[in-house]
Amino acid sequence: MSRLPGALAHLPLPIIGSPLFIISNPKLVIAQCTSGVVGSMPALNARPAEQLEEWLIEITEGLAAWNRDHPDQPAAPYAINQIVHKSNERLEHDMALCVKYKVPIIITSLGAREDINAAAHSYGGVVLHDIINNKFARKAIEKGADGLIAVAAGAGGHAGIKSPFALVQEIRQWFDGPVALSGSIATGGAVLAAQAMGADFAYIGSAFIATEEARAAEGYKHAIVAGSSDDIVYSNLFTGVHGNYLAASIRAAGLDPENLPVSDPSAMNFSSGSSKPKAWKEIWGSGQGIGVIDKVRPAAEFIAQLRREYDEARRRLLA
Repeated sequence: MSRLPGALAHLPLPIIGSPLFIISNPKLVIAQCTSGVVGSMPALNARPAEQLEEWLIEITEGLAAWNRDHPDQPAAPYAINQIVHKSNERLEHDMALCVKYKVPIIITSLGAREDINAAAHSYGGVVLHDIINNKFARKAIEKGADGLIAVAAGAGGHAGIKSPFALVQEIRQWFDGPVALSGSIATGGAVLAAQAMGADFAYIGSAFIATEEARAAEGYKHAIVAGSSDDIVYSNLFTGVHGNYLAASIRAAGLDPENLPVSDPSAMNFSSGSSKPKAWKEIWGSGQGIGVIDKVRPAAEFIAQLRREYDEARRRLLA
């Protein structure tokens, strides 16, 4: 068994909802947490920057009200994602607010910094860092992260190319702390499979795009429902970092998804000043697991299905 810090030790379901750029919002986070999974959102989704404090208050108060009304079914903790990259000029501002509101879990991406980890630890927060290979995993733990999010092949958004089997087993050779696995997980059976190969949690993102609470265009939600792994394109054109995207949105932007140029990684930028189509507003990110998503529905309904499937998969294994 892994060593799990308090915020992650007693989750009703071993699932973390991944932070969806532009799409995640307080409404979705609260729905995820009150349904028993860790809900999360990127700090950068709150725009202007002042909105982040309003959203943290909304989440904090919403979960506190749920816990008062449901003492026997407390909400799971929530997480805020920080983009730790030089292009994120808001990092210090946003992290200061996370400290002020004692955000239980900080998810760091695109860089690991000791000062960010120390800020979270100052109030007892837990830091999970997302990585795409074992080398980055070691660096993240050396710099003070508490756990890892192994972003394997098939994950939505910025994703790696390593098999989940290879990535998790390499990490588990030296690390016994919290590990979440990301990559095409959209069923309860897949959640159990992630645990069977050594992860503590499944990290699920693309499936939550097709929920009523998600702040995504209706066309985006229905593209998730209609799509399959055959509709996913892996490219670094849009942000400078390789990621998985829906081919239909690339065509809609006037580009050929089968003949995309390669971008300069040093040009990575999350601002709106680029002449390229803007990920993730115009170019829609998605993982390869969307083939099982068959409708748009409330997040609570989808999570209830995951719970049923997870329990059934466990029963089959024990039969």
